[in-house]
Amino acid sequence: MKRNPVIPFAIIAAVGILLVIIISFQGANQRDDIAQQEEGGDAQTEEGQQEDSQEGETTDDPSEVFETNCASCHGADLSGGAGPELVEVGSRLSEDEIYNIIMQGQGSMPGGLVSEEEAQAISTWLLEEQ
Repeated sequence: MKRNPVIPFAIIAAVGILLVIIISFQGANQRDDIAQQEEGGDAQTEEGQQEDSQEGETTDDPSEVFETNCASCHGADLSGGAGPELVEVGSRLSEDEIYNIIMQGQGSMPGGLVSEEEAQAISTWLLEEQ
């Protein structure tokens, strides 16, 4: 008795199509849940998260903020790495230019990693480090 070599491939294809359909329905349900949460279904939790993040965000020490948010790319000693060297950035850029780069980003650096107050403090600190 001769076997048809197409049957195993047809079974695998049918199982694959069935799995894609099941996963699609599951994803659609998750999308609906996410949309409900964004519309305010979970407003109390969002308010609590905003309060928590605002409480822990600001610090008075710009070198600590730099260490936490910037040193992984620019180096703890400002010598660079994945990001450019910042050793003499104050001699190349003004405080406003440094602030704008921190807030808006530049190149592969995303903007808005720190609050406006922290960005201002880091800008002043970097200007003094020249």
